[in-house]
Amino acid sequence: MNRQDQQHLLELIVNSNAKQQGDFTKTSEFVCQLLLEYFAASFVSVWTLENNTANDGLVVNDNSIVDGSCVCEHTLVASQIADQLVHVSNLRTTAIEPQYFDELRSHRYILSNGNSQVNLIHTFSEYYQHHNIVTSVDIAIRINGHIESVLSIENCEEINWLDSDIQFAIQCADQLALALATRYSYDSNEQIYLLRNATEQSDHVVMLINTDSRIIEYVNSAHEKMTGLPRISVEHNNVISLDLFKDTPQRLDLLINKLHNNETVKGDLKLERIDGSEYWLNYHITPFVTEQGKRYALVSSFDNSAEFLHKAELERLAWHCSLTGLHNRSHFIPMLEHAKEGTLILIDLLGFKRFNDTHGHDHGDSLLVEIARRLKHFAVAANAIDVARIGSDEFAVLLPPIELETDTELMVSKLYMNLAAPSIISREKIEPKPAIAVVDIKSVVGLFSPLSCADITLQHAKKRNDVHYQLFNEKLLDTFTINAEIERDLHHAISGREFELYYQPLMDLQNNQYIGAEALIRWHHPKKGVLYPGTFIDIAEKNGVINQIGEWVLETACKQLNLWQHKNVNITMHVNVAPKQFFSGNLYEQVWRLVTRYRIKPKTLILEITETELMGDIRYAIKLCHELAELGVGLAIDDFGTGYSSMKYLKQFPISKLKIDRSFIMDISSSHESREIVSAIIAMAKALNISLTAEGVETKEQEEFLTMSACHHAQGFLYSPAIRVNDFAMFINAHDTKRLHHS
Repeated sequence: MNRQDQQHLLELIVNSNAKQQGDFTKTSEFVCQLLLEYFAASFVSVWTLENNTANDGLVVNDNSIVDGSCVCEHTLVASQIADQLVHVSNLRTTAIEPQYFDELRSHRYILSNGNSQVNLIHTFSEYYQHHNIVTSVDIAIRINGHIESVLSIENCEEINWLDSDIQFAIQCADQLALALATRYSYDSNEQIYLLRNATEQSDHVVMLINTDSRIIEYVNSAHEKMTGLPRISVEHNNVISLDLFKDTPQRLDLLINKLHNNETVKGDLKLERIDGSEYWLNYHITPFVTEQGKRYALVSSFDNSAEFLHKAELERLAWHCSLTGLHNRSHFIPMLEHAKEGTLILIDLLGFKRFNDTHGHDHGDSLLVEIARRLKHFAVAANAIDVARIGSDEFAVLLPPIELETDTELMVSKLYMNLAAPSIISREKIEPKPAIAVVDIKSVVGLFSPLSCADITLQHAKKRNDVHYQLFNEKLLDTFTINAEIERDLHHAISGREFELYYQPLMDLQNNQYIGAEALIRWHHPKKGVLYPGTFIDIAEKNGVINQIGEWVLETACKQLNLWQHKNVNITMHVNVAPKQFFSGNLYEQVWRLVTRYRIKPKTLILEITETELMGDIRYAIKLCHELAELGVGLAIDDFGTGYSSMKYLKQFPISKLKIDRSFIMDISSSHESREIVSAIIAMAKALNISLTAEGVETKEQEEFLTMSACHHAQGFLYSPAIRVNDFAMFINAHDTKRLHHS
């Protein structure tokens, strides 16, 4: 339990009617109950000592001596026992040695356990053994230096008592002393003297104020320790002289009015000591009226700086990025959501993941720190409202409104050049590759999320060939509007059965025979007609629908493959798997269920994933691919050549096939470089004994080059676009008939 929870319990004691009325017995019962629960104790008790042995060490009569030890009259005031224990009485009736009281007077408390105070354990050894007590803490309840009572906390288990816990228990004992002193004060005016002496021993500041005269009639020594102010400068002076009210007299008037209305006042306030150091004061002010009808206020306060500093540190950690020192996403997003105008700048680092993997995370962190440093300078120069790191390699800046678009373009251009400037990291020259999106918040507020608009704009910025920055404009707004409609309609597409799988045949170049089909999704939109994956897959990935779509695609493809196999159609089924679906954690279970349900023949179901995404989590991907291979499911790396996977990792995957990206195939006829790349990929696949498919084959010339280069398979418009399942069956039958006829 932290300091704040302890303070809460202390406030419960302070505010209890029993405490304020000086009812020592009821206050003791309340404290025993609280401490039993707080420390998970076995027994908690308060007992009084009714001769003066505890106070001055003297034996007052012969009957007090038993075997040379003092027997002190005990009175059990209150006790609480854990529910699981059966106990008659935990009152200590054994002889108490004088050394016990010497220890209480010297140290305020006695901690007894298996490793300390062995001689003191002997004092109550029979009691401890009878009740199986292992650890106990006895705390003196003192008034004017006299031990009036003892607060005892006992456990039947070994307890590691922290200093903070003992100090908390001592504070509870102080409150019991105040309750006892208050009871005495009701007996006679002389008891006020005892109360003052009790409070002198408290770590808390205690102050007594006459609310009619506004004079501080008493303050204990703890006040000088906390503030540095001499006691003489406070006591018997007007309360207005306190730092609490010095600069705001109206606060004092308000406070007095509340106290005269019998309201308790409490709070925290930041103040300054006489030496100029700052501290946080926690105060609790309770009004009361004397028998003579005079109105007073009892002020209890303490230095709460440690808790506030801890809280400030927690807030700093909660709202800041620990690496860059910038605000984090949790801080930035709420601020952006409340902005009605201004300029949002979103910055992303192109190829950062590859840089991180290649150079190591330390270099990656250093690059992020450098980018953050440059953004801080930019933010100061541009009077930014906030600058934050909102993603792994994504930063955001919120600026005040910029009137002219030309000014915005000039500013962003300078920012881009600054961020793209080379940097030296570990003696190596690094050239950051930023992409920047800019959104005028006022132009989209109330229509779309500025951050969503910035995301769309950033994607366009990344695709630019010259400089990678883009301002959000009407064309992008139209695109965003369309995407927003698609996102909305996607939620109904599956339940509305608006998806359909088309199939594109795969040709075996050596045998001139179709050996497979790639399942490609089409969306029959009720208003927009047939939509291709490029129109909605990215949106589905962002809004979380991609897993549902992926599951539907996989099950539909397996169902169709099962039908073909029943008809002895000997082809493989290729199914694209989105990254989120691949790394969802339940792909294996889903595939196992489908392969079992539809009795898919081994090696006929092949899952395709891009090489870049496959490298996202190497260990997980390798493990999953081997598990899938054990089910008889193949793995094809799609768009091969566009990512950055290496031979080292490819050798660890049970890969069935590589699919050469169409961008290399389309340039085969005109680009010597593309031909070299394709030849190199074919040679690598041969070395790894992996099947190879060329995507996007459209001409006979491309086909001839691939055939001569010993590429295994091809797909593309030269053979057929993706077609419906009935058309696919007719297409395959027609080709087989034609091939048999020519043979």
